[in-house]
Amino acid sequence: MVLSDFAGSWTGTNGFRLMPHHPLAEYPATMTVTMAAGGHLTSVAYSWQHPDDGPQDGLLVIAAADEDGSLMAVWGDSWHQKPVPMSLPGGPGADGTMEFEGDYGDGWRWRIVFDTADPATPRMRMDNVIPAEHATAEMAAGPYPVMVMEVRRA
Repeated sequence: MVLSDFAGSWTGTNGFRLMPHHPLAEYPATMTVTMAAGGHLTSVAYSWQHPDDGPQDGLLVIAAADEDGSLMAVWGDSWHQKPVPMSLPGGPGADGTMEFEGDYGDGWRWRIVFDTADPATPRMRMDNVIPAEHATAEMAAGPYPVMVMEVRRA
């Protein structure tokens, strides 16, 4: 079961920025992790705040994709990914992380990383991945954090 040790309600902060040269604007955030479908699905509901557009929320549903340890997520967010949810294949990353990544057009990618190394303060990071052909002096190719959420048990 994916994230079963983290089932429950969490509160903390979320930093948001649109562009890599912007500072992260930090606001309160919540996360609720729920097991569903007999433990075959994990639901991660979260809320955050945009500095100009106010309260936002999102949902990530995670499942095992195959017996090889790969995972699949479906993600939607009231600000980032609407109205059609995005499919994000993924799997275990380095150092107790789970990583999901999907293309959203013209080589641009969205990456969601769960860092569960510290069971008291799980982190969810969302990166925008800039393709090399769109890199500039202000926007280097590769990932940069757009959202960084750190929470504790509520």
